[in-house]
Amino acid sequence: MNIRKNLLAGLVVGSFATFALPTYAASMYITVDPPRPQVEKYEVREGYVWVPGSWQWQHGKHVWVNGHHIAARKGYAYQGDRWVQHNNKWTMQQGGWSHDSDHDGVPDRLDSQPNNPRRQ
Repeated sequence: MNIRKNLLAGLVVGSFATFALPTYAASMYITVDPPRPQVEKYEVREGYVWVPGSWQWQHGKHVWVNGHHIAARKGYAYQGDRWVQHNNKWTMQQGGWSHDSDHDGVPDRLDSQPNNPRRQ
């Protein structure tokens, strides 16, 4: 009986950890330069932001993943995925939402004057 309880508890805890905890991809470095981003045409949609497409590393090569719209979040700016070079190697930095308190489209962490009351 105790074995069943322990097994069931382990399954419940394991399932909770799988769904409740954020997952982060391990940093992967490649030596193949990413191609230039493709030009995408898209419509501006009220209440949505455009997430630009990007080159993803899949099965040993760069594969283009098309952009798409996602629902806007008031007070936040979305920055897309981007490749960053470190010592002749490349790694993908996943995009995401960043706080944008003055709604200028520049995340506060990258804004030289966040919360500028004179900004329009």
